[in-house]
Amino acid sequence: VSFLHHRYEEMVQALFRVQNECPYVTRIYSVGRSVEGRHLYVLEFSDFPGIHEPLEPEFKYVGNMHGNEVLGRELLLQLSEFLCEEYRRGSERVTRLIHDTRIHIMPSMNPDGYEVAAKQGPDSIGYLTGRNNANGVDLNRNFPDLNTFMYYNGDISGPNHHIPLPDNWKSQVEPETLAVIQWISNYNFVLSANLHGGAVVANYPYDKSQDTRFRSHRRTVNTPTPDDKLFQKLAKTYSYAHGWMHRGWNCGDYFADGITNGASWYSLSKGMQDFNYLYTNCFEITLELSCNKFPPEEDLERQWIANREALVAFIEEIHQGIKGMVSDENNNGIAGAVISVQGISHDVTSGDMGDYFRLLLPGTYTVTASAEGYQSQTVTTTVGPAAPSLVHFQLKQDVVRKPPERKTSGSRMNNKALQKKVVPRATHRGTQR
Repeated sequence: VSFLHHRYEEMVQALFRVQNECPYVTRIYSVGRSVEGRHLYVLEFSDFPGIHEPLEPEFKYVGNMHGNEVLGRELLLQLSEFLCEEYRRGSERVTRLIHDTRIHIMPSMNPDGYEVAAKQGPDSIGYLTGRNNANGVDLNRNFPDLNTFMYYNGDISGPNHHIPLPDNWKSQVEPETLAVIQWISNYNFVLSANLHGGAVVANYPYDKSQDTRFRSHRRTVNTPTPDDKLFQKLAKTYSYAHGWMHRGWNCGDYFADGITNGASWYSLSKGMQDFNYLYTNCFEITLELSCNKFPPEEDLERQWIANREALVAFIEEIHQGIKGMVSDENNNGIAGAVISVQGISHDVTSGDMGDYFRLLLPGTYTVTASAEGYQSQTVTTTVGPAAPSLVHFQLKQDVVRKPPERKTSGSRMNNKALQKKVVPRATHRGTQR
C-alpha cells in the first residue's frame, strides 16, 4: 500500500485496481460528471454487487466534497484497499461486513476542485484554493434548503422527513450536487458519513441553527434532531474509535468527546448532512478529520492508522435498531410504506422491495407501519444492543370507503391523523426521482 496523494487519473486507477483484485465483491459505477466532465465514481462492496438484497442495509462514505480537503479522499482509497485485502485474507469481521452490508464509497465528490488544490504544491496551499467546484460554488452550501420548510414560523412540529423538493430545485444546484441527489434518491441509504478537513470532530445534525438571531455569528445554539441521542452515539462511535478525536482538544478547538451538534458549532445552510436526514431515510454525519486540509504525504500513514478502526466501526453501526418487510396479504412488498416510532417525530419509508430500516438505540418502542390503501398496523418491540430486531408488517387492504376528508376534519384527533397521512402520500420515496 502506497501512502500518496492521488490525482484524478491515479484515483481512478486505484479504484479499478481494487475492483480487479476483488472482482466478485466489488463494482465501480459513476453517478454523474463534474462541471469539467470528470466522473463521480463510486466503488461498491457487496456479496452481490449491483443488487439490493432485501433486508441488507445500504451504507455510503463521501469524501473530498471540498476539493482542498483531501484526507478523506485518501482514507477512502485506503479503506477500499483494506476491505479487499482483508476479504481475500478471510478476515471474519470484514467478510461478515461485506456479506451483511452494501457499502458504497465515493472518494471524491469534487474532483475538479481537487485538481486546482493539488496544483498549488504543498507549501502554498491557500486555505480556500480548490474548495469550490469549477463554477466557484461551495457544494456543501448547494443542496435545497429543507430546514427552512421545517423551521417555518419557528415551528419544529411540521414534517421533518421526506420533505418535498421545491419545484425549481434542479436549476439551483450544481452538476455534482444534482448527481448526488439523484444517487441518494435511487438507493435506500440508511447510514452515511461525509469526510471533511480543517478540524478534528464528528459533527451531527442539524447543521442549520433554528434560532435566526444567531445565524450570522459564531455563537449559535444547539439545534437537535428528534434522533439526537442516536446521532450522538453514532458520532461517539467514530470519535472513540479514532486515534485522538475523542480527546476533544484538536486544532485549537475543544469539543467534549470529540463530537458536536453542527448548529452549536456554527450554523450552515443548504448542507448535505441535513438534506440526507430531511429528504431521505439516511442518517448522515460529517467527519472533520485533520487540522491541515492538505496534509503532507508523510502524514498519510499515521492518519490511516488513526482512522482505520473508526471507518470500519462506523459502518458496523448500521446494524442496530429494527428492520423488516412491509407486505400485503399476498406477501408482495409495499414500497413507500411509512414507519413511525412513537415519541420520535421522524419517519422512514420502505424501499422498492418493501424492506425498511430504522436505526434506534436499545429500548422498547411502539412502531406503526402505514401505507395508502391499507390499514395501518402497530406493534411494540424491544431493541437490544447488538443486531437489529426483525419486525415485519403485513398490511390488510383498506376496503372501507372513507367519507370525504372534509367532513371528518372537525375533531382535533382526525385533523392530526389527516396531517400524518397527507405527508407521506405526496412525498414517499420515488416520487421525485
